[in-house]
This record gives sequence, structure tokens and C-alpha cells, in this order.
Amino acid sequence: MVVFACGTIGATNEVRFHAWGGSAQVNQYIQWVSQQVNQQHGITINHVKLADTSDAVSRVLAEKSAGNHHNGSVDLIWINGENFAAMQSNGLLAPSWVNELANFSLTNPTENPAVLTDFGLPTNGQEAPWGRAAMVFYYNSAHVKTPPKTAHELMSFVVENPGSFAYPTPNDYLGISFLKYLLIALNRGNTDGLYRPAMPEMFAELTTPLWAFLDTLHPHMWRQGTHMLRQASHMQRLIDDEVLHLGFSFTAAEIPSAVNRFDLPPTIRTYAMADGSLSNIHFVAIAYNSPNADNAKKVVNFLLSPVAQAYKKRLDVWGDDTVLDVALLPNEDAQLFQVEGAHPSALPPSERIIMFAEPHASWTDALRNAWFERYGARY
Repeated sequence: MVVFACGTIGATNEVRFHAWGGSAQVNQYIQWVSQQVNQQHGITINHVKLADTSDAVSRVLAEKSAGNHHNGSVDLIWINGENFAAMQSNGLLAPSWVNELANFSLTNPTENPAVLTDFGLPTNGQEAPWGRAAMVFYYNSAHVKTPPKTAHELMSFVVENPGSFAYPTPNDYLGISFLKYLLIALNRGNTDGLYRPAMPEMFAELTTPLWAFLDTLHPHMWRQGTHMLRQASHMQRLIDDEVLHLGFSFTAAEIPSAVNRFDLPPTIRTYAMADGSLSNIHFVAIAYNSPNADNAKKVVNFLLSPVAQAYKKRLDVWGDDTVLDVALLPNEDAQLFQVEGAHPSALPPSERIIMFAEPHASWTDALRNAWFERYGARY
């Protein structure tokens, strides 16, 4: 069960989980987690519901300023990249604990570096991945039998099927995400600079293959690339009208939902690119002065268990994608992610996704501005 603040400072069997409280689905999921860890470990989760995560960050900072280095009031915190950067720079996070978790290896961090960086900053074992959103592609199987699985295959597909693909301008979130995907995929093996501030020389070097790719791609796109999509919704409408045959989204669950609403045809199928998917990971961290750090680690290890990740992924629970590499799981655990009667247009639950971490935040504006400088006059 979830209880509320007891006012006791010091080591207890309680873990005070400071997390956004604005979603009934998320709140119910945390309540379920509390029931599970109480049964397994005798730990009670106190979900401290936040309107803004920065409130918890400010609390830990105030405690450090007051010399409270051992009996803080925040144990576990659901954190975003901006607040992670603030806590890391101020020494507010428990150090190097994530590799202690038995279930962290199930994220396959060697192949999925997105679980090791946050807003371009190395996590240094100070926060654990909890859930994610990732770019997926979808196609009309009535027209496409073998969809492209890499950036280079995408080029071949568009050249061989002129007019069947388009992408939104980078003013649109999905448009800029597409450029980031290409930037990483086309620089595979030379991406370290993407996770540092976008300095002019490095920016020019790493975007050279991107501009060469787009220069070749655009003339084969919808309307020969003379008109760009303004919004992702326009792409979906053109696929529904069977003008375009291939599209992409940052929300896998959006695709079968659109089919159910008759916004997309029933022949739509969803998949992930084999060379990687741009991913947004959300994390949990432990405050440096938590008196209940050991119990917080047990909670996080459970959050990373196949049981907890599979339950969270259910659309009737939360619909949050797993950070585990399902392909590495034993068959018994992998089956937890199988959904009976799964929607034929949905991303197969067992499909492996190689996660690309978002580049350093400075690359977003630099990439957008450079794209418009290069191509914007046409649109």
C-alpha cells in the first residue's frame, strides 16, 4: 500500500519516492509497486506526489546547505534530464550505485548507450533507467512488402519508390527527431561529439554526411522534396490516403490506436529500425543523503525486473515502454511481454530496439537552424 509522510527521519523500512503525481495511471502503478516490494522485502513506498520535480531537488539542496548529509527527507526521485544535471553538478546524488543492481544488466547497456546518458551527460551510475519512448517506423503492407531497416536502406527504398516518403520540417518535434536519428546512424562509430556541446568544427564534421544524405533523398520524396510536411499529423493523413507508404512516430502505441480510429488503414504495420532508434529515457535516482538508500536500491531493482517492466508496458496500466532488452531475456520472462490478441498494427512486443541516446541539448537548435539555412528558403 501507499502511505503518506510519517515525519520520521532516519533509516526505516519506508522509501520516500518523490515522483510526479499528475497521472492516475502512474499513481496506480506506483501503488502496485509498493504492494509488490512490501510483500517481497517488507518495504513500504511513500509516494510523495510532486507537481514539479524541482521541488524535491530544492529540498535536497537546502538540506545539504544546512549540513544534513545523512538524514535527508528524499530517498528515491523520478527525475528528468534538467534536474539530473542540477543535482549532479551540486553533488546531490548517491554515487555509482546502479551497477550494483542485478537487473540493470537486462538493459544491455553495452548495446544501448541511451541508458547511460541523460541530456548528453553521462549518468555515472547515479540514476537508473525506468522507462522510455522510442522512434518507430510504420508502413502500409498493402504496398510495401519489405520495409527499410537502416538509414541506408531507407535511401534505397525512397529512390526505388519515389514520392512514397516525406518527413516534417524540424520545427516539428518528429521532424527534428528524424534528423537526430539520421545524424547518429550516419555517424555510427564516431558519435562522441554528439554528446558534448555543439561546437562549430565538430558540428560541421558530423553533419556533413547528414546533408549529403538529405541532398540525395529530397528529390525522391513526396513532391520531389519541393514541399515539406508542416506537422506529423500531415504525414499520417497522407499515409491514410495511400499517398505515402512509410512513416514514423515517437509513440508506438499511437499507431494501433490510429488504426482503431480509422485514421490509418488496417494494413499498417509497425517496426523498429535495425540500426537503432532515437530514444528518450526517463530515470530514477537516489538522493546523496538518503538514510534508506539500501531499500531504495531494492525498489529500483524491482522496477527493472521483467515482471514490473512488462506490467508497466500494458496499455491498461500505463503503456510506458520497457528499457529492458527483451531479446536477452529467458523465454519465461520474455513471454511476460507477449500480449494475447495483440493488435496486428502494433509493434511486436518482443521486437528488439537498439536505443540511441538523445544528443546533447545544444544540438537541437543548432541542427534546426542549419537545416533551415540550407533548405528553408524552398519551403
